[in-house]
Amino acid sequence: MQTQFIDKFAKTAEGQEAEAILRNCVHCGFCTATCPTYQLLGDELDGPRGRIYLMKQLFEGKEVSEKTQLHLDRCLTCRSCETTCPSGVSYGRLVDIGRHIVEQEVDRPLAEKMKRKALRMVLLNPALFQTLLGLGRMAKPLLPASLKKKIPQRQTAPVWPQRDHLRKMLVLEGCVQPITTPHTNASTARVLDKLGIQLIRAQGAGCCGAASYHLSAHEEGYDAMRKNIDAWWPYVEQGVEAILNTASGCGVVVKDYGKILAHDERYAEKAKTISELAKDISEILAGEDLSKLTLKAMGRVAFHSPCTLQHGQQIVGQVEKILNRVGYELTEVEDAHLCCGSAGAYSVLQSSISQQLLDNKLNSLQADAPELIATANVGCQMHMATKANIPVKHWIELLDQ
Repeated sequence: MQTQFIDKFAKTAEGQEAEAILRNCVHCGFCTATCPTYQLLGDELDGPRGRIYLMKQLFEGKEVSEKTQLHLDRCLTCRSCETTCPSGVSYGRLVDIGRHIVEQEVDRPLAEKMKRKALRMVLLNPALFQTLLGLGRMAKPLLPASLKKKIPQRQTAPVWPQRDHLRKMLVLEGCVQPITTPHTNASTARVLDKLGIQLIRAQGAGCCGAASYHLSAHEEGYDAMRKNIDAWWPYVEQGVEAILNTASGCGVVVKDYGKILAHDERYAEKAKTISELAKDISEILAGEDLSKLTLKAMGRVAFHSPCTLQHGQQIVGQVEKILNRVGYELTEVEDAHLCCGSAGAYSVLQSSISQQLLDNKLNSLQADAPELIATANVGCQMHMATKANIPVKHWIELLDQ
């Protein structure tokens, strides 16, 4: 793709990165075949190729309007297009840059700005989130059925193991997961404990930064990333083996810290090291002796591979192999590459499209009569649980008996 960036963007680091990405695109359109929003809406501008043209116009100084913003907002950032693209276009990175610039060029209505700001405030403040969730649970008996299922059930996490092991790994606590699905990290710690690995929670670490970064509040996102790096760094210096992520949505961002903070002279090298240490829990367990877990007879499971796992981190089939190894029977899932519609804040900001994708995903997952649905990301887990007819769990819970 030929580009003619105006000086305003051609001389910035983000602009130069965007231009390099754009020039890889060959207009082939393979991406449209696997884009969830294009499949639903049938509009070229709601597919990756169309959005790339809109961003190209932005960088070349053409008119940018609410229409540009709308089509970029409708993108799930599922990165299915990256898996399909024969030219290796880093679309996810491009759309992050494009949205950030459009946010500065196009003013949003006040109500919309307040909604996006409120989402970031709640997600970045665990105490506030826990208070609001508690109020929601108290009011649950009074709510209509459609709203009741949107409020997650209270979970009491299993006991976190206290044994000391030579092998040590850090775990990202995250912002929502410790409050809504505390079973996930506790189960991970218990499974690893049986395998002779100690899982450590670093005080001071929190949100991975995605909540702000993907809502175009880049500086706020950078601050969250730096805070995590500061909390983890003493353990890195002590030789911790890995930084585990049990939420694939967080994992894909932590693995990109090195790229995202490459411009930061103070944190660039540390961020690169953090990204190299970042691992999804499935990457660790794939190389371990799971016979030590001594699991009981298993049932039929439908596995939903989050977009951030299969497209963002390019981890395909690994969780399924682990579940098969320990005795679970996996059901067939049609269109397994498509998004469930959660996509972070997307389910709130683009609820109509999100609900259509959710219905399609649950139809596929439940078609082969599984006993439960397993996934690898807290956002997907909570989103699917609002409508699923069977339990929805993080897959690591199935290894913690």
